[in-house]
Amino acid sequence: MRSFFRLIDRFRRDKRANVAMIFGITVVPLISAMGCAVDYSMATRMRAKLQSAADAASVASLSQKSAGFTAASAMSGDGSVTAGVTEANNIFDGNVGSISGYTNLTRTSTVTKTGIKLASNVSFSADVPTNFMRVVGLQKLTVTGVSKSTASLPPYLDFYLALDVSGSMGLPSTPAEALRMQSISPDNFVQYPTGCTLACHFAPQKSACVDPPVTAPAAPPANPPITTTSYTQRYNTNNYCMGYVYSRLSQSALSALINQASTSSVKKQVPGLPVAMLPGLNTTVTPGSPNSLITGNSSSLPYSLSAATSCPTDGTDACIQLRLDAVGYALTQLFVKANADEKVTNQFRIGLYPFITDIDKNYAPLTSSINSSASSPGTINYAAANLATELDNNLNSTLGSGGTHIDTALNSLNTLIVSVGDGSTSNKTQPFIFLVTDGAQDNQYKDVPNGSWHGSNHATTLDLQGTLATIPSCTNLKNRGIIISVLNIPYQTINPVNKTFAGDEDEYANWNIPYIEPSLKACASPGFYFSAGTPTGINDALKAMFDKALTTAHITN
Repeated sequence: MRSFFRLIDRFRRDKRANVAMIFGITVVPLISAMGCAVDYSMATRMRAKLQSAADAASVASLSQKSAGFTAASAMSGDGSVTAGVTEANNIFDGNVGSISGYTNLTRTSTVTKTGIKLASNVSFSADVPTNFMRVVGLQKLTVTGVSKSTASLPPYLDFYLALDVSGSMGLPSTPAEALRMQSISPDNFVQYPTGCTLACHFAPQKSACVDPPVTAPAAPPANPPITTTSYTQRYNTNNYCMGYVYSRLSQSALSALINQASTSSVKKQVPGLPVAMLPGLNTTVTPGSPNSLITGNSSSLPYSLSAATSCPTDGTDACIQLRLDAVGYALTQLFVKANADEKVTNQFRIGLYPFITDIDKNYAPLTSSINSSASSPGTINYAAANLATELDNNLNSTLGSGGTHIDTALNSLNTLIVSVGDGSTSNKTQPFIFLVTDGAQDNQYKDVPNGSWHGSNHATTLDLQGTLATIPSCTNLKNRGIIISVLNIPYQTINPVNKTFAGDEDEYANWNIPYIEPSLKACASPGFYFSAGTPTGINDALKAMFDKALTTAHITN
C-alpha cells in the first residue's frame, strides 16, 4: 500500500509532459483565432474595394461633366436627380463588376438638389464567406459602407452695371492723356488754361463753349481776355465744345492741322482751324468716315479727319482715352471672363445702365448674349466698347444732363429688379449691382437740349457728406437681398481752381473729395468696395468684383 502511494506522489510531481498537454488543450482555440484573423482581414480588404467603388460613384455623379450635374443645373426646383442616381449606380456597378469574393451585394444611391447644393450618397452591403470561422459557426461576415459627396451648382447671376457717364467721367483716363488733351483742346481755355474740367463735351452750340471775338485768320484772342465770361475758347470753333470730338481723332493729324500756318488758300488762326471749316463745323462724330470732323460743303477739303470708333488703349495716336473709354474696355474684358467662367448655358446675364440724372434702361438691357464681337452694332459688347458715346452731351433726354444723381439711378434699378432669387435656377437668379462712379453726387440738372440750369451745383455724396445715418437708396436694395458692389474711380482734384466760375463750383467739388470714399463704402455690401484710378486698375477691379460675386454666391447658398 505504501508503494502505491509513493507511485502516486511521484506522478504528481513529474511535470515533463505539461507542454504537450497544454498545447493539446489550447490548439483548437488558437487555430480558430488565427482563422478568424484571416477571415476578418479578407472581409476588411473586400470592404475597402467596395468602399472605393462607392467613393468613385458618389464623386463622379456630381462632377461638372456628369449627367446628374447637368440635369440638376436645369431643374426648376429641389428634389431627387434621377439622372444622377442612375449615373452613380452605373459607376458603382461597373467598378465592382471585376471584383469577386462576396455575395448578396446591395447598393443604394441618392442624388439630391437643395438650392444651389448637390449631394450624393452611395451606400452598400455585402456578405463575405468565411473559411476558418465556420468552426465556430460563422458562415459569413457582412460588410457595409457609405460614401457622401457634395458639390455647389453654378449659380445663376444677374449683373446690373450702373455706369456713371456724367461730365467728370469724361476726363482723360491718365495724367499723360490729360496732358495730351491740354495740348490740343480749345475748350474753356480762358477759364482753365491747363485744360477744360467739366462740360467740355456738351454738343449744342454755346452750351458751354463760346468763340472769342476774333475774325482775322491769324489773330489770337486777347490775352488776358476781355472778361472771363464773355467767351471761353482758345480759338474759334463755331461756338462748339470740341473736347470729345478731338479725343476721337488722330492726334498727330489734328495737331498738324491746328498748328498749320495760314496761307492764301487755307486761311486760319494759329493755333486754330481753317476758316473755311468753321461754317460747317459741329460735334458730329461718324467713326471711320473721312469727313467726320466737318459737314456740308467742307466735306471735300483736304484737311478732313476721320474718327476712331472707341479708344480702348491710352497713349495711342488714334485717340485720347477718356475714363469712360477705360471703363468700356474693362467691360469688354469682363465679358470675356464671364464667358470663360460659365459652367452652364446662360449662367450669367449682364446689363449696362448708364446714368446722369437717371438711368438709360434701354442702352444695353440685361442679356445672356455676352459673347459677340465688340465691333458688332446692336450687341452689349459693342455698347460696352462705345460707352464713351453716352457721355453727357446735353442732348439725351433719357439720361438727363448736368448733374450726377447716383441715388436716383439706384432707386431706378431697385424698381427694375422685380425679383430676388438665390441663384439656384435660371428663374431664380441672384442679382448684383455693380456701381461704377467717381462718387460725387451733384444734385443740379440742365434742361435738354441746351436749356437752363436748376438746383445746387455744390457737390455732395450719397450720405450727404456723412450727415445721414443710412443711405436709403442703398439700404433699400440691400434689404431685399441685392448685393451692391462699388468701384470707386477717384474724383480728380480740380487745379487750378476758378473761384469766380459758377458760384465757386470748383472749390466745393474739391472740398467734397474726402467724403466720397466713406459714402461709397457705406453704400457697398460688406466686402464689396473696390477702388481703381488707372485703366489697368479698372480692368483688374471689375474682374475682382465678378470673382467676388461668384464666390459669395457659392458660400451664401
